[in-house]
Amino acid sequence: MNKENIDFLFTKLGEMYPDANTELKYSNAFQLLISVVLSAQATDKQVNKITNSLYKKIKSPKDVLDMGLSSLTKNISSINYYKTKAKNIFETSKMLNEDPTIISPDIDILQKLPGVWIKTAKVISYVLFWSKVIAADTHVHRVSNRLWLVDTKVPEKTSELLEKKVPDKYKGVAHHGLILFGRYHCIARKPKCEICPFKDICKFYRASIKKGGRA
Repeated sequence: MNKENIDFLFTKLGEMYPDANTELKYSNAFQLLISVVLSAQATDKQVNKITNSLYKKIKSPKDVLDMGLSSLTKNISSINYYKTKAKNIFETSKMLNEDPTIISPDIDILQKLPGVWIKTAKVISYVLFWSKVIAADTHVHRVSNRLWLVDTKVPEKTSELLEKKVPDKYKGVAHHGLILFGRYHCIARKPKCEICPFKDICKFYRASIKKGGRA
């Protein structure tokens, strides 16, 4: 994608989602961390449903330790991989109770926490500290490849290339604008191509037209 199309894409996304931000609900940095850990292989809606009651009980790492692993596990049992996530959150709480400065913009430091991988770390770094990073979930990966922003096979590579290609002034829009566009417009199975403002620059749309089918 050339510079002119990049400018058009992110200017338009900024107009479509002027207040784009995470849809996860939280009241402090620790709660955001928990929500992002819970969001692996789960939707934000599923996470928010759990944390709506959970965050009335826990607001700090010490609250998690006081609750105990068994009770924490029961409280999140409706989410995918809840046993592993509970263990990671509990161990993370131990570490943060000792050193709360681990929640920082530093991606490498964040990844020292159990259950925090590079995508999780980038989400936390961007949402809390507005770092110039772009986390690539399945939505960002799909949209970026359909629009020919990148040509990659895995989200990790998509994230790496987007951070190189997208100018800093657009990184905020890119981080959440691409997520929301993929979540509600450029969906996986039946994307809304006919009303898409980007169909003229979209590789996926052009390929579908060439085949004589409908995207």
